[in-house]
Amino acid sequence: MKHVSVIYLVFLVIFNLRYEVSAVMFHAVPNGQKCLREETRQNVLIVGEYEVSQAHGQQIDYTVKDSKQHILAQGFDINKGKFTFVTENYDTFEVCFMSKVQNHIQPMEQEISLNIKQGVEAKNYELLGEAAKLKPMEVELKRLEDLSTAIVQDFVIMKKREVEMRDTNESTNNRVLYFSIFSMCCLLGLATWQVLYLRRFFKAKKLIE
Repeated sequence: MKHVSVIYLVFLVIFNLRYEVSAVMFHAVPNGQKCLREETRQNVLIVGEYEVSQAHGQQIDYTVKDSKQHILAQGFDINKGKFTFVTENYDTFEVCFMSKVQNHIQPMEQEISLNIKQGVEAKNYELLGEAAKLKPMEVELKRLEDLSTAIVQDFVIMKKREVEMRDTNESTNNRVLYFSIFSMCCLLGLATWQVLYLRRFFKAKKLIE
């Protein structure tokens, strides 16, 4: 039991370093727009919780879009709530809050708090445990299993990116090398042409034999 607790603690520390929950608070300018971007992996559950301070004659709308401008979630005249969706690909999604103020209303800034959770942090393991009739230890082991899987997936993605970057660097280096060789050949050809041209010119002027 002690070893399990230690292992769980180690994974939890790694998880907190890698999977920090994105929580922000800001003020929405009247009739303005504020957007936030977040990167995510493929097939990851995203849960966003928001809360907006109320102001008479004003409302806040929000939309969540991916990099292709597909709407993943949206809400109008929001107060407090949450949105959820599952990503299909490794992508960047954008959350935008839009302020709207009625005419003849003295506008004021509204405070918005947003808390975004991804992957393991977004899952409600208590509800999952109740639905599957799991014991508390089994729920923790399930959480630990999902956590370790997510960490392994991240390492795989990092390794893949490293390989892609290395291939890109090697390809770029080869292109630079070929371009340098081509440039040197062009310079040598130009220098040879200039020497031959000047030689013919001086011969025509009978300045050299």
